Amino acid sequence: MNVDSAGLEVLSPHDCLALARTMPIGRIVFTDQALPAVQPVNFLLEDGCVIIRTGEGTKLAAAIRDTIVAFEIDDYDARTESGWSVTLVGRAESVVDVAESARLARLPLRTWAPGNRDRFVRIKPEYISGRRILIEDGPNDAEPDGDAAAEDTRFAVDQGLGGRRPRPVKPRPTAPHAGRGRARRSGRPPGAADRS
Repeated sequence: MNVDSAGLEVLSPHDCLALARTMPIGRIVFTDQALPAVQPVNFLLEDGCVIIRTGEGTKLAAAIRDTIVAFEIDDYDARTESGWSVTLVGRAESVVDVAESARLARLPLRTWAPGNRDRFVRIKPEYISGRRILIEDGPNDAEPDGDAAAEDTRFAVDQGLGGRRPRPVKPRPTAPHAGRGRARRSGRPPGAADRS
């Protein structure tokens, strides 16, 4: 496993694309009137390329025509304080061929936003990067409620498969005060965080 200086797992391009395929929504980052802009869009991956639908004459379609853009996809689990983020950078190209547009229209890509979106944009990534937050085995700051400590149903993101596979996370023991979990992770004895 490759870990960066911040303690995050560095994902391979293969793992980045595998994780990206599990999500229906991504964020396209582009320039609009000389200012940075971000817009969430539905997408799918085909042959390693991002495919999105947009409408003719929309601001997004005009802004990303034949330009370099970034596309970000992520997911997280607040209960396990884990997650990942993937960024693809490449040129956005409008699909103008009628036959290719008809083929893309048959793909299982639909937009959640209303309106007619019969134009397709393809982003061919030239740079792919991703990071994943590793799940710690030690106790966490947040304490489980009720029977959660006895029957923990939290699961971790499966390593390298892009989906979720049940992998139990160790139950968190009840701490006498809120600072105990953080002190243990930092290597200090219990109660050390309270002394100044």
